[in-house]
Amino acid sequence: MAEEVGLDLVEISPDAKPPVCKIMDFGKYKYEIAQKAREARQNQTHIVVKEIRFGLKIEPHDYETKKAHIERFLKGGDKVKVTVQFKGREQTRPEMGYRLLMKLSEEIAEVGFVEFAPKKEGKSMTMVLGPVLKKSQAAKKQSVKPTPVVEAVAPAPQEVAQ
Repeated sequence: MAEEVGLDLVEISPDAKPPVCKIMDFGKYKYEIAQKAREARQNQTHIVVKEIRFGLKIEPHDYETKKAHIERFLKGGDKVKVTVQFKGREQTRPEMGYRLLMKLSEEIAEVGFVEFAPKKEGKSMTMVLGPVLKKSQAAKKQSVKPTPVVEAVAPAPQEVAQ
């Protein structure tokens, strides 16, 4: 019957009693399944973990610059791993690194939250910050930015000398 129409007899569920078969174009069926899988892959969001490193004796301007980078990453929907490097005698004062990381987490509270609390690992202390907005929401928010309205000013009429 399927050969008369030029289609294939495809077994849909072989475990059912009786087995379920369908008359269809198998090549077209495989193509549609591949298209659905490709579309599902495109709609996935990839979570990226960015890393920012601080020294314990960081200057205020450098701190503000790195904080701005962290805010930009979080607004973009990425996670941020913040690391404080301890050098020499600084290793005996991990509470100073903890204070620095907690100060940072309080200052960026509106765009991110602490996913993993500060933890000392060898010569460094690490904390992971997560974005408040998910990556897909952040992408939508960035693509729907209002465009500024620019008003055109007509040039003043010039007098023609005769």
